[in-house]
Amino acid sequence: MNNLLKLTIATFVFITFLSCQTQQKIDLWPDGTPISGWFKDTTKLDLSQLGQQFIITDFGAVEGGDSINTVAIQKAIDAASEVGGVVVIPSGTYLSGALFFKPGTKLHVQKGAVLKGSDDISNYPIQPSRMEGQNLDYFPALINAYNVNGFSISGNGTIDGNGLKYWEAFWQRRKENKYCTNLEVSRPRLVFIWGSNDVQIQDVKLHNSGFWTTHLYQCNNVKILNANIYAPKEPVAAPSSDAVDIDVCSNVLIKGCYMSVNDDAVTLKGGKGPWADEDPNNGPNMFILIEDNEYGWCHSVLTCGSESIHNRNVIMRNCKIDGASRMLFLKMRPDTPQKYEYITIENITGGLRTAIYIRPWRQFFDLQGRETPPVSVSENITFRNIKLNTIHFTEIGVTEYDSLRNFTLENIDVKAKEKDSIQVSLFDGIVLKNVKVNNKLLDL
Repeated sequence: MNNLLKLTIATFVFITFLSCQTQQKIDLWPDGTPISGWFKDTTKLDLSQLGQQFIITDFGAVEGGDSINTVAIQKAIDAASEVGGVVVIPSGTYLSGALFFKPGTKLHVQKGAVLKGSDDISNYPIQPSRMEGQNLDYFPALINAYNVNGFSISGNGTIDGNGLKYWEAFWQRRKENKYCTNLEVSRPRLVFIWGSNDVQIQDVKLHNSGFWTTHLYQCNNVKILNANIYAPKEPVAAPSSDAVDIDVCSNVLIKGCYMSVNDDAVTLKGGKGPWADEDPNNGPNMFILIEDNEYGWCHSVLTCGSESIHNRNVIMRNCKIDGASRMLFLKMRPDTPQKYEYITIENITGGLRTAIYIRPWRQFFDLQGRETPPVSVSENITFRNIKLNTIHFTEIGVTEYDSLRNFTLENIDVKAKEKDSIQVSLFDGIVLKNVKVNNKLLDL
């Protein structure tokens, strides 16, 4: 074999190797950290592998009617906790108050089954909880799991919060006092999971919550797969019915879900107040992957705030939006130190009101005696491969205590009804690459 042929073969092998490397490039978080294989494993849980089954009707639960089945279902949970097993909601509608899952237990809601929350708040006894960035005694959710590692909610059935009376009470209170807070009106959440690792929620319908729908606090390794999360905006709007509230968590995957609620779809929380970063109950959200989801109406598809101190390594990608108000809302709360960093929004299509919304959030502003507002920073934020129909491309405003650093917009195609541009003076570093609004390229 002559030297020229050897060189040709070697060159071909090398090019082939580079091609394979490119096709199999490592998936990275925005700060360059590799995304672990855990996020690629979307294996569904199988009922037959969840342990002994505890069917609630065997413990006295009665389908239909006005019977409250809290005691019967809790008996099934307690029995399952003794051996490790799954509580099964069979076909039919079962009314219940707050339920408390214990270590070793899981929940499976069969197709055709509805676990329906009581609309009487007395069926939700106040206990230690977490709401709106603070630890306090409050009403529990319909489904509660405190320190239940390996907890799961599966099945193709429905968990229904039966929230109408709670919504009506809230709006009546707002008529009486437009400055009333969310916590002034007694309402339960639908799902609250606290201090639990290796959690999976799959296939289930989470509908009509009285308050937040799915609240994760101090949890690690959570997967929400193919869930349908819904609360109406009419004829009676479901106030503060966030689809998923991520509160001091790490390693969270939300994939293949449909979300349409009368507040934010996915919200990153973690604490509020002038010294929130010094409170051990608060903390960051890190390694959050939101992909392959569809969104109907919501206030924002992804929100940082309003109770949030640090979010890092967040990706939202490969999503469709139909009718939301905002794609990304960075709530810059003037009374709370905040850092939102290494966030990437990519491969997004659809229609909504505003794509990028960055504003101070002054509702219930309280410096608690602090003389100077703390500084809030949003940095290393990237938008790429986005095609949207909007009213506004951006709505951005900041205070002297807010800093926007190192923003990148790349391959953006927006059709906006209102004339729009980016006020680059608001940014300490911004890059525009192939950004078109109404077919006109934006530049610096």
